[in-house]
Amino acid sequence: MATYLADRVIVFEGEPSINTTANTPQGLLPGMNKFLKSLQITFRRDPNNFRPRINKLNSVKDSEQKKSGQYFFLED
Repeated sequence: MATYLADRVIVFEGEPSINTTANTPQGLLPGMNKFLKSLQITFRRDPNNFRPRINKLNSVKDSEQKKSGQYFFLED
């Protein structure tokens, strides 16, 4: 789980309601990268309307982003 605080993100790790750790607040980009990495999901920005889109699992774009460690992009 992640909590958004203005320009900071707190990422929670562990098993909900059983054993959870809250990480220190971090910037939006590193926080979202950490959160999405834990879910094994990558986002790209739609070239037509610039909305965020989830990449298909194991697609070329998904694999490229995971390899580079960029799970989330603010701008393309």
